[in-house]
Amino acid sequence: MTATQRDLVVIAIGGNSLISARDKKSVADQYDAICATVAHIADVIESGRRVVITHGNGPQVGFILLRSEIARKNSDLHSVPLVSCVADTQGAIGWQIQQALSNELRARNDAGQVVSLVTQVRVKADDPGFADPDKFVGEFYEEKDLPVLREQNPQWVLKEDPGRGWRRVVPSPAPVEIVELDAIRALLDGGFHLVTVGGGGIPVVADAQGHLHGVDAVIDKDLASRLLANALGAGTLIISTGVEKVCVNFGKPDQKALGEISAAEMQAYYDQGQFPAGSMGPKVKAALDFLAAGGERVIITSPEHLKAAINGQGGTHITR
Repeated sequence: MTATQRDLVVIAIGGNSLISARDKKSVADQYDAICATVAHIADVIESGRRVVITHGNGPQVGFILLRSEIARKNSDLHSVPLVSCVADTQGAIGWQIQQALSNELRARNDAGQVVSLVTQVRVKADDPGFADPDKFVGEFYEEKDLPVLREQNPQWVLKEDPGRGWRRVVPSPAPVEIVELDAIRALLDGGFHLVTVGGGGIPVVADAQGHLHGVDAVIDKDLASRLLANALGAGTLIISTGVEKVCVNFGKPDQKALGEISAAEMQAYYDQGQFPAGSMGPKVKAALDFLAAGGERVIITSPEHLKAAINGQGGTHITR
């Protein structure tokens, strides 16, 4: 791996982290949260790294689906397909990150330019994720709300997000290929900081002729970010989440925060079932996959600890 690749950092921002509180869900509230987050990303850029930013979109896709359902019931307006919701959120959130980070760099007299790219990610048509939906989208509900929700939305699949409430789930096939990879590389070579593969990318499948077609699903953004980071040869993958460090025995008296840890040790914890599929599980799996495919380091931490973590003074660091 070259020195140039080592200075490339892929930073994955969680969709839930763009909503700071249950009563702060508006587009303006989201932009305020993004502004706070990109200030920490600017610190990473100031340290001499190039960055590629990805982001989640679970709550935002849920909001669009809910608006679509309300509009269909009340005005007979056509429904918005799930794949279009993914594309919509990718463009809207990408624009907000692009604008906020550009403004932050300008305020710091940094000449760096930021661009967002609408990106497709290929999945397999026979992926088992289509048969067993497990990707959380939308709001959190209490158990008492379930009978009404199921009556109003019989097509919904609802599952419990442990410790957080009940949410709608949708298919989440595994990412196979970043379709616009060459364009991403060209923009990086042109000196841009990049926002891409938002929401895990717009899921598409290829037919027998190689033509792409969108499919209704949401790809896990951490797994897609891992695929992107390895394809670009990035040295470091940063997964931004709501806690400073990954913990084992979470919520128990013997809870332990993890600092520097090897991939083998983290794999052992993963195999023990320490990390639930609905929260930290995909992040840890993405980290282990990234390292197994040649990556050097994964940092999992909260946005406000990015600066300290990139300098080895915070967060969970997983290494080969």
